[in-house]
Amino acid sequence: MSKGKYYITTAIAYTSGTPHIGNSYEIVLADSIARFKRKDGYDVYFQTGTDEHGQKIELKAQEQGITPKQFVDGVAGEIRRICDALNTSYDKFIRTTDSDHERQVQKIFKRLYDQGDIYKGYYEGMYCTPCESFWTESQLVDGKCPDCGREVKPAREEAYFFKMSKYADRLIEHINTHPEFIQPVSRKNEMMNNFLLPGLQDLCVSRTSYTWGIPVTFDEKHVIYVWMDALTNYITGIGYDADGESSERYHKFWPADLHLIGKDIIRFHTIYWPIFLMALGEPLPKQVFGHPWLLQGDGKMSKSKGNVIYADDLIDFFGVDAVRYFVLHEMPFENDGVITWDLMVERMNSDLANTLGNLVNRTISMSNKYFGGRVENRHVGADAGAEDVDADLFGVVADTYARVAKKMDELRVADAITEIFALFKRCNKYIDETMPWALAKDESKKDRLATVLYNLLNGILVGASLLEPYMPETAGKIAAQINAPPVDFAVLEACARERDTAKAASLYPASNKVTETPEILFARQDLKELIEKVDAMFEARKAAAGVSASEKEAAEAPADVIDVEAKATIGYDVFDRCQFRVGEIIDCKEVPKSKKLLCSQVRIGSEVKQILSGIKQHYSPEEMVGKKVMVLVNLQPREIAGMMSEGMLLCAEDAEGKLALLVPEREMPSGAEIC
Repeated sequence: MSKGKYYITTAIAYTSGTPHIGNSYEIVLADSIARFKRKDGYDVYFQTGTDEHGQKIELKAQEQGITPKQFVDGVAGEIRRICDALNTSYDKFIRTTDSDHERQVQKIFKRLYDQGDIYKGYYEGMYCTPCESFWTESQLVDGKCPDCGREVKPAREEAYFFKMSKYADRLIEHINTHPEFIQPVSRKNEMMNNFLLPGLQDLCVSRTSYTWGIPVTFDEKHVIYVWMDALTNYITGIGYDADGESSERYHKFWPADLHLIGKDIIRFHTIYWPIFLMALGEPLPKQVFGHPWLLQGDGKMSKSKGNVIYADDLIDFFGVDAVRYFVLHEMPFENDGVITWDLMVERMNSDLANTLGNLVNRTISMSNKYFGGRVENRHVGADAGAEDVDADLFGVVADTYARVAKKMDELRVADAITEIFALFKRCNKYIDETMPWALAKDESKKDRLATVLYNLLNGILVGASLLEPYMPETAGKIAAQINAPPVDFAVLEACARERDTAKAASLYPASNKVTETPEILFARQDLKELIEKVDAMFEARKAAAGVSASEKEAAEAPADVIDVEAKATIGYDVFDRCQFRVGEIIDCKEVPKSKKLLCSQVRIGSEVKQILSGIKQHYSPEEMVGKKVMVLVNLQPREIAGMMSEGMLLCAEDAEGKLALLVPEREMPSGAEIC
């Protein structure tokens, strides 16, 4: 019996280039949730796709001498191929160049115009081309785009605007009465405090400065601005019709149960999108989750550095399911995750090859060695304490589904995987406790040995069944090797609900036979050999792209220098607005649940500022206290990890990503200005 519908979406990927592994993380995360919900009895619809209009794409196509459609066809095809390579189970891959989507966007725009929510005017402000966003002077940060930090240029053009303030109070009320709507809570606080409560400005929803977009039907020199075009994919993709003829699928699946998006676009999905829906008279999505970023631990991924990691790279080195495990397991719920080559090798060898792979392999091997592969539960616990050891294992087997389901309800996917591996670790411990090799030496304990091996295979079967949403190929291989179909989640749920350890302890089919030759699920990796392959890959990639003369000169530079990607030149007036002063750290603490952040109280003259810095891996709180440091003091305050940060400590970074605080060469008083 179905538990009901579940509609999940990812943000649609912008087709300006091939996504790296940090971008691909989202589709794997969404896929694991969709697969879990399907196995848990829900009727799931999972949509992803590509966002294909805008000025940036028009410019990139011009650079390559092709049409925008030719450009996006190539990139969209590559994005879809990567989704498929990562074994994701989406039900629809929408493209915003799909004719049915474009037609509905035009109808939506016309309807909102006719009902007075959209009007024509002029927009004058500072424009960021990469973000395709207008900003006022007061919204800029250090004279640059507050979203991406890049240069902005003055621009003025005729445009249509949406009356955002008309719906602001209604949205505030919805957020206050639906605490689950924006997750994590820190994202909700950011939207309320930084955007909604100060008051919303009307939103520019059309452009005339480029042509690669969906034309406004009644004013074709305008194209519909990318956010109204892109956001509406969540309803057009399931059959919404602005004239009231929406499909059966739309009525079944809307509102969405979960919009899964990156934290950088939370504002568009929790302010603009809900207001568009309110204007259309449609229900709001039940939840928007702004997930953190997956970062490369030894420095930012950069095409200019030639160190960008793509999904294909990791699949070639580790295999699909290992990659899925890495990106899901290493991503915290709220803070950014870090992926490094040495961490991946550690996880491969410890978690996958040892905890899981070795458990399956030696259990099957012992079944073949001692019983010709035949598995029987002879219900024997003859040794002293055996009943207690068995009962403890059965308890973990019975409870794991409930613990995993709870974590999944909270979208704590990494924690859900940890619960499953806790079951595998308990099975390994059970081997150490029962010592099957010792039992095999005593003919009188043959029945007990059979029971021990049955209990192990039963635990492995339950673990593999729960693992399927995250590592589907591996779960299938385990099921094939132990010759047993995955256990239905409804059965596991009943065992957990009723605390039926007897049932949970007998899920493996009686008198079954395992495979004769177990397959190695995960091969151990040698870090040194892997790094050599990685270096060769990056060198080959640089060579294929061509090396400029300046890069050749940099290669011949002394070993103790570092060249970094140059930023755009700024005027003195921009620099003069930055105020740097000497500060003294008088207190420092770790930020709870953050792997990177320290919270420092910094005395700057007679004032104390609270500053959060991502330097926990380089300094302990005790080391920080008493240091005189260089501080950017007039940086706009912002909330990080639920805490306000009121400035920035200046650091230097070497080629390995190690940080060092910048400190005055001579003793200087707190508050001294750096000039």
